[in-house]
Amino acid sequence: MEYIRVTADNIDKEHICCAISNDRDVQVASKKAWLKDRFSEGLVFLKSTERGKCFIEYLPAENAWNPIEAAGYMYIDCLWVAGSLKGHGYGGDLLEACIADSKAQGKHGLCILSSEKKKPFLADPKFLKHEGFEVADEADNGIQLWYLPFFPSAEKPRFRECARHPHIKEKGYVLYYTSQCPFNARYVPVLQTTAEREGVAFKAIHITDRKTAQNAPTPVTTYALFLDGEYVTNEQMNEARFLKLLAKEK
Repeated sequence: MEYIRVTADNIDKEHICCAISNDRDVQVASKKAWLKDRFSEGLVFLKSTERGKCFIEYLPAENAWNPIEAAGYMYIDCLWVAGSLKGHGYGGDLLEACIADSKAQGKHGLCILSSEKKKPFLADPKFLKHEGFEVADEADNGIQLWYLPFFPSAEKPRFRECARHPHIKEKGYVLYYTSQCPFNARYVPVLQTTAEREGVAFKAIHITDRKTAQNAPTPVTTYALFLDGEYVTNEQMNEARFLKLLAKEK
């Protein structure tokens, strides 16, 4: 497998959202705009040359859009291999490339979000354990911060206190999200429209800067849904899933 690094110089011509075939889709435009603002902060986006779900996205943890304390680490936003490309060792290839790059930059190790059992849109804990990662910290909602130190004395990364006990004061449905995930550009408006139609209190909070993300009341800032102050899920929802959730909560 050959890989290509997407940069500010080639992003306009590279296909970067492998789950979305149309490069003119609003979701692709949203993701590319977010990436363009991150390249100067050290973000790396490495993908397969084949058109498919096979890429890794990482950046220095100090610049991560998550409430973590992980100075000296590299934070992996996303490592995704799926479809026909899954099961061929490509995930390991991408991780090895990240490790080599991080060591060359003098990093202490890697860190990434996961959970005890596999959750949608989070790294697979079985894969992480196989690759030598360990759990460094865990929030009350079961979201875990895993890490792979490069030397024994490396300090463990941890969640900031604001994210350790995910809870907010606002009532109704409240969604925190960023443009890091392209699906939000399409599905957040769908939820807003559905909630209005169903007469449900719903507020979407679009996190548009790193400082706000690093002080968010949730470990997962890409997508975090709350109901009456309690954390519900990090899984992006379409109309059908949201309606199912509404029916369950009635």
